[in-house]
Amino acid sequence: MQSYTEFWTHLFTWNAKADRSQYWIPVIVNYLLGGMILAIIEKMSGHPIDHIYNWTDESFALVTRIVVFLDWIGSFTVKARRLHDTDRSALWILIELIPIIGTIWFFILMILPGVKNSRWRKNQTQV
Repeated sequence: MQSYTEFWTHLFTWNAKADRSQYWIPVIVNYLLGGMILAIIEKMSGHPIDHIYNWTDESFALVTRIVVFLDWIGSFTVKARRLHDTDRSALWILIELIPIIGTIWFFILMILPGVKNSRWRKNQTQV
């Protein structure tokens, strides 16, 4: 739970490191929470979230977009911190733009162990 709390408290932290648990726990929890929240919203509105029929649905869509944007920022910065932990530049995130192979390579980068003597000395919990 501490890793998930750190994910939201270090939303804009770039110049630090994040170990594997500080990356993977928020990623997994966000996917699970996102699916559950989406299912609840669709149940409450009675139709898929991408179909907007009235003003109430528009407010659901707006809140959803804001939360997704904040989650995207947090995911982007935690990816950068995870790459810093493996002593790589955050520009390695761009490898995800290469279809299939880039996604597989980025996944491999995310599961690699951290480097003790990396250029970034601080872990995100110490920032």
